[in-house]
Amino acid sequence: MLFGGHVSGGVKAAPERAGEIGANALQLFVQSPRAWRFPNHDPEVLGGFAERARSAGIEATIVHAIYLCNFASPDDELYGKSVATLGSTVDTACAIGADGVVFHVGSHLGSGFEAGLKRAVPALEQVLERCSDTTWLLVENSAGTGGTIGRSLEELAMIVERLDVHPRLGICLDSCHLWASGYDVTDPSALDELLDRFDALIGLDRLRVLHVNDSQTELGSNRDRHANLGEGLIGDKLSVFLGNRRLQDLPAIVETEGQQGKGADEVEMRKLRALWKKGTRRTRAPARKRGSSARRPAARGTRGSRSRGRRSG
Repeated sequence: MLFGGHVSGGVKAAPERAGEIGANALQLFVQSPRAWRFPNHDPEVLGGFAERARSAGIEATIVHAIYLCNFASPDDELYGKSVATLGSTVDTACAIGADGVVFHVGSHLGSGFEAGLKRAVPALEQVLERCSDTTWLLVENSAGTGGTIGRSLEELAMIVERLDVHPRLGICLDSCHLWASGYDVTDPSALDELLDRFDALIGLDRLRVLHVNDSQTELGSNRDRHANLGEGLIGDKLSVFLGNRRLQDLPAIVETEGQQGKGADEVEMRKLRALWKKGTRRTRAPARKRGSSARRPAARGTRGSRSRGRRSG
C-alpha cells in the first residue's frame, strides 16, 4: 500500500510538500478549488512534475477535480462550466503523469436520479476521450447527501454500465463516505461483503485509489463530515479498512484537516501507517490477484500490471 495525503502547493510545490510529510503518494488540486478560472500552467513546470515527484519519493499522483463541478445538474451554465473544467483538469493530469483524476458526479438537485444520470453520461463521455491509458477518470462514491449520485455500489455500477464499461474509467472509495452511506467499514465481514459485491458489480480491477478519512457523524448519517484519523466515530477501527487484503495494491490518501487545520501532515501520515500495520496483522493471507472478477475481464492498463515490486509502507 502507498500512503499519501491531499497536499497544498499545486503543480509547483505539491511533490515537495508530500515528501516533507513522509508520504509516498499524493493528491492535489491543479486549480483553485474555490474558483472556476483555470490557470495557464507553465509547460516547463508540468513537464518537470514527474521527475520532481520521483525525487521526492512519490510513487502515485492523484488529481482531485474541484468540488464546484456538477455533471448531473439541470442548470446548463453550471453543467457547461463543469464539463470544461474537468476536461482541463484531465489535460493537466495527463501532462504531469498523474495516475487518475478523482471527481464527484454531483447532485441532480431534485430532478431525479435517472435525469441526473442522463445529464452526466454524455459529459463524462467527452472527458474520458481526453484520458490516457495511464491517467484514468475516477468516480468517487458520495456520502448520500441530498440528490448526490454515487451513494451506493449499485449507483456506481450503473454509471460504469452507462459509460459502456470504458477502459479508462475507475473508482475511488472514501471510507468516510462509505460509512455515511451505511457501509460498516469497521466490520471485517461487512467489508468483505462490500468488496465481494463491488467485484461482482464493477470489478476490483477498476478500484484505483482509497480516500482514508474518519467521520464526525454516525453510520448511515448521509453526512460528509471528515475527522482526523482516530478522532472520529470510526476511530482505530479504520485499521480494518486499511488492512483488508484486497486493498493493499492501492494508494491510500488522507484528506483530513490535520493538526493545524491546513491538510494532511506528518502526524496524519504516522497515524495512517500505524492503522495499516494494526490492520495487516490480522490479514496475512495473500490478496487475490487483481482483475480476477468472475464477471468482468481486467480493465485495460490496470494498476496491477504496473505496481509489482512496490514496497509497503
